[in-house]
Amino acid sequence: MPLVQARRVYEEPKASDGNRILVDRLWPRGLAKTAARLDEWLKAIAPSDELRRWYGHDPAKWDEFRRRYGDELRKPERARALLHLRELAASGTVTLLTATKDLPHSEAADLAERLKAFAAAAGAEHEVGGDPACWLSQTCPRCGAMTDGEHHVCGRDPGAAD
Repeated sequence: MPLVQARRVYEEPKASDGNRILVDRLWPRGLAKTAARLDEWLKAIAPSDELRRWYGHDPAKWDEFRRRYGDELRKPERARALLHLRELAASGTVTLLTATKDLPHSEAADLAERLKAFAAAAGAEHEVGGDPACWLSQTCPRCGAMTDGEHHVCGRDPGAAD
């Protein structure tokens, strides 16, 4: 299984980092873009400003933050960004970077856990000899976001023709 890890962007890059992806919406204070040595800055995966401000990196709000962030990750733009991270993780090591001081309570740590869980579930499906899941029936043909099979945020019935 490929390695997915979270680190602070201010730490010295390591050769073992693989793809270095900044997952914060705002650029880290006091860090030159060349010093970050990023492969990508994926702003689209970051929590909304509203959620970020509500959370305020208060560990007491961590569980609720994760739930709300999970809801946000179902929105089309973030769903596409999450799919992109899944694809990167499937092909090699990914290091999710954040400026947050409390790394264990950051969106980078949450995303790393989500990606690991997804990879583990995908691996378990293959271990029992089943075919990989086809998510096409749960994907909106208009915007590509995951749905519950009936409804989602663009308001379109996923089964309806254009």
